[in-house]
Amino acid sequence: MESWMPMAMPKMILATGQSVDFMIHGLIEFELFGQKLWITTTHVSLLIVMTLIIVFALFVRAKLKSPDETPGLLQSGIEIAIEMLENMVSGVMGADAAGFVNYIGSIFVFILISNISGLFGLRPPTADFGVTLPLGLMTFCIIQYQNVKCNKVGAFTGLFEPLPFLFPINLIGEVATPFSLGLRLFGNVLSGTVIMALFYGLVPVLLKFGVVPAVLHAYFDVFSGCIQTYVFCMLTMTYVKDKM
Repeated sequence: MESWMPMAMPKMILATGQSVDFMIHGLIEFELFGQKLWITTTHVSLLIVMTLIIVFALFVRAKLKSPDETPGLLQSGIEIAIEMLENMVSGVMGADAAGFVNYIGSIFVFILISNISGLFGLRPPTADFGVTLPLGLMTFCIIQYQNVKCNKVGAFTGLFEPLPFLFPINLIGEVATPFSLGLRLFGNVLSGTVIMALFYGLVPVLLKFGVVPAVLHAYFDVFSGCIQTYVFCMLTMTYVKDKM
């Protein structure tokens, strides 16, 4: 079996002859169980994002363990963010919110930082389906676990409702959930990555700085990144609550 070589993925060649590179590239090759594998730009971006989140979390934890008499800007901001997150989860899940705040909060922070990482020169990890699909699969596992936990046998008999011959359609609808979640996030983030790459590949050097790229980054990285984070988390909560 031939191994996948991300370094061999071609660049897009524009009509002007310029090349635009928004592909995933292999950086380090290694062999495992007889197969050649790669450390790619996605792995590096993921490592940077996770490191930033972990370092920030440890810093905040240390600050909160020894709080000042008067809460500072950092503590106040963290408390406001947590309160907003709890209100968002409780607004959808009601009395069941307490058991899901940690999970929703974790994926919210991870997806948000990943989406806006393009502002700092990284290729957003969520522009790789290999990242967004596992997020969808984790949500799918939680959905089905809550379905079986709350509905018992009804979790399986419900696939034959309202009519038995609809079983294939109902089954496809269930199986499609992680793919739809992953593809929605992946497609929207990748489209922004491609558009920004095309912009920087097309315009003259002087236009790569200033108001125009700032506005584009504000929309595709910040605004769209926040919207897609909210949509993913909102759909996760809606699907779980529906099964419960």
